[in-house]
Amino acid sequence: MKTIYKSVLAAASVALFASSVHAATSLEDLLQEVKKNRVSEARINKDREAEFQSARADKQALLRKAQASLKAEQTRGDNLAKKYSDNEVALAEKEQELNQATGTLGEMFGVVRQASSEAFGQISTSIVSAEFPGRGEFLKNMSEESKGLPNIQELEDLWFALQTEMTESGQVSRFQTEVISLDGGSTTQEVVRVGTFNLVGEQGYLVYDDENEIVQPLGRQPDGYLVDSAEELLSAKSGLVPFYADPSSGGILGLLKEKATMTERYHAGGVVGYVITAMLALGLLIGLYKIVTLTVISGKMRSQLNNTGNPSSGNPLGRILQVYKDNKTADAENLELKLDEAILKELPSIESGINIIKIFAAIAPLLGLLGTVLGMIATFQQITLFGTGGPRLMAGSISMALVTTAQGIIAALPLILMHSIVAGRSKSIVHILDEQTAGIIAAHAESEKA
Repeated sequence: MKTIYKSVLAAASVALFASSVHAATSLEDLLQEVKKNRVSEARINKDREAEFQSARADKQALLRKAQASLKAEQTRGDNLAKKYSDNEVALAEKEQELNQATGTLGEMFGVVRQASSEAFGQISTSIVSAEFPGRGEFLKNMSEESKGLPNIQELEDLWFALQTEMTESGQVSRFQTEVISLDGGSTTQEVVRVGTFNLVGEQGYLVYDDENEIVQPLGRQPDGYLVDSAEELLSAKSGLVPFYADPSSGGILGLLKEKATMTERYHAGGVVGYVITAMLALGLLIGLYKIVTLTVISGKMRSQLNNTGNPSSGNPLGRILQVYKDNKTADAENLELKLDEAILKELPSIESGINIIKIFAAIAPLLGLLGTVLGMIATFQQITLFGTGGPRLMAGSISMALVTTAQGIIAALPLILMHSIVAGRSKSIVHILDEQTAGIIAAHAESEKA
């Protein structure tokens, strides 16, 4: 900044000198101008020096002021450090005095804090808190936030909380509370509390969320007979009621939520399981159809046996009798051939579909074995990719391997039974036809000899 100021003054002097030279008309005038300019420059320089001296004095004053402030702060810091050190010594002495004054009360303080902490962990998660909310707040304060010795009132509250928990653990109680449904709604309903084990409501078994202090139904209710016992307890007014209680206070019921249902197990079989199911359904439908049709045929044949002289074309026996009636004049050998031919014509309609049931019964276990192999292949692929650290990753493939095997066996058993029933009905019909045919041929041969 000073350099710029000097440059501006020099430029102004040169310009003034140049203007004076142009204005001077003689050497005398020029000399006077030079003298005048010299006096002017000296005055300017003197003013500048005075200004610089004044600024320097101001800077010196600021420096002295800053040094004085620094010295004052250093003195204040030393005083604070000394005061802090003295307070530390005083605090240590006071703590020693407190320890000497409390004596054995210090041990009681530790025991009370420990007991309060244990009681808070037990009471805050207990389902009794669903009926008596807010019991654990003062326990939390005593175990975590309290810095002094407990007074008589706090000790009595601790004793009362523990006694309440022990007393309520052996009682069955009914009370009204708000139940949060799984879809987000809420209803106020009557809830039955069985000791510290279970809560039962209109939806079945309930759980107590100690973090949010709410009561809500299980994510999925257990088996039907368990829910029936809960509903029976809810509707009972007096007397002894059998009830399935969870001694782990909801732990076992929580595990039951992870238990796979029959539908989930069925779908674990995948495509192979669906194919086995389709074969089972188709085989059973064919078997039922054959049972119905063979039963109808058998009934018509029994009616025909009672009226052999009037053969009907509506049943196999009637058609065979019609063949005999049309060929009474033939010899025994030709008649036998014609009757055998008639029986052969009837066999396809009688035995149709029976072999399909047998094939399905044989293929179903093989498909189950195929599902087992595919499931194990998928399991080993997952082991190759992710290792054996996550059993849940392999659970799906192992389920497929086991479920398809079970599905194949389950499908084969009724199919084999159905095949046996249908084949027995078919053989009984064919046996009647063979028996009647043999009798007709024997009677015809005897008539020829006569």
